[in-house]
Amino acid sequence: MTLETRTDDGWASTRFVVLGFGTAGYACADSLVQAGAEHLVVLDDRDTEALREKAQILETLGATITLGPGSTAELPKEVDVVVTSPGVPPHAPLLAQAAERDVPIWSEIELAWRLRDPANAAPWLCITGTNGKTTTVQMLTAMLQAAGLRAVAAGNVGLPLLEVVMDPEPYDVIAVELSSYQLHFTHSMSAHSAAVLNIAPDHVDWHGSLEAYAKDKGRIFENCQVACVYNVADPATEQLVLDADVIEGCRAIGFTLGTPGLSMMGIVDDLLVDRAFVEARETSALELAMISDVTPAAPHNIADALAAAALARAFGVPATAVRDGLRGFRPDKHRIAHVAEVAGVNYVDDSKATNPHAAQASLLAYDPVVWIAGGQAKGATFDELVIAARERLRAVVLIGQDKQVIAEALERHAPDVPRIVVEATDTGAMQIVVGEAAKLAQVGDTVLLAPGCASWDMFANYGARGDAFTEAVHALDI
Repeated sequence: MTLETRTDDGWASTRFVVLGFGTAGYACADSLVQAGAEHLVVLDDRDTEALREKAQILETLGATITLGPGSTAELPKEVDVVVTSPGVPPHAPLLAQAAERDVPIWSEIELAWRLRDPANAAPWLCITGTNGKTTTVQMLTAMLQAAGLRAVAAGNVGLPLLEVVMDPEPYDVIAVELSSYQLHFTHSMSAHSAAVLNIAPDHVDWHGSLEAYAKDKGRIFENCQVACVYNVADPATEQLVLDADVIEGCRAIGFTLGTPGLSMMGIVDDLLVDRAFVEARETSALELAMISDVTPAAPHNIADALAAAALARAFGVPATAVRDGLRGFRPDKHRIAHVAEVAGVNYVDDSKATNPHAAQASLLAYDPVVWIAGGQAKGATFDELVIAARERLRAVVLIGQDKQVIAEALERHAPDVPRIVVEATDTGAMQIVVGEAAKLAQVGDTVLLAPGCASWDMFANYGARGDAFTEAVHALDI
């Protein structure tokens, strides 16, 4: 395929198949129509009223939409490119057929990259990792905007990336959050600068192995132009930089919660400092912000701030804008959010901690802790987490489908830590959980909802779980 930009006449003659007709699939199909694609087929095994309504819109513009069971079983004979929705695994029948026939497979990110307007193509600052992506992208966007740039968060957070690149009013720069799903079928992206925050087991069932998962994360560094940002505390992220084929002159930039070495961002006393993008970096560092400018000042939040600062500084953002961006930033709901103080006990909602790595980072920010955990573990183990956090645990309250997995890790590594197992799974279960946690907590403790698990066994999503926690905490205070 030679298609490179939305002005290429090849878009009209290329035969596209879009796999999936959810939010991402519809955005891909709609963008292709806008780009002039005249041969477009959309396939989805689902068939709902909402999908049929969207199908009618695109069919009037010349697309062919096929919905219902079996629609994605066989790849059409006449196809030049398959554009797949995120989450569809590589072993899905249609994608396996495309690979066998050497038909190019694009992610929505690959499509967005190719649809950029060559006359006004905004640079991309890209972020991935197992945890912290959204917070880091939002911090970065705040810094860019504080510098007076027309910037936006997009991709896996904020606006759909296709919508951003098709905007007739160009942005100065785009902060892009990318998942491993999105990166797997992304081939030609060349970010201005990119960061991998951390690598921990997640989505291994989709990728097939932890090694394959990490390799897909590392795709973010391919063809990187200015800076590849890695986590000094996570050697796997630095290895991804070493393995990447980057543009000549692109630099490796580390971030650390310790004193920074050369070409790193780090901490000196109570300051976030830059020893990477200053001329005298061999002997000195530039003050960017104070630790107190980061809210909340939990260690993993500070690490996210340093990663965001590295990307901002790579783009030329002044230190004052880094500081001002951090001062004005507040994390989204359900991300280490302080809910209330009741009877001298702090209650914190980190329902977004949906895997052990995220839960561990949250637990290490508080001491002592009454930990609320459980849900769908997705095959994860909790031994490493319990070993790291056991000295901080006042007690543990367990809930959800895979609570026994966590209970067994506690029995192996922290048998003396009191734990309560809540069997209830109805809508009032969280009230029982919070009530039990309140009984176990002492003045000065933190009751922390950091489940380390997905929420779907009991709640619609992690937000609904966090809302139930918040409601139950406020009921204590009546």
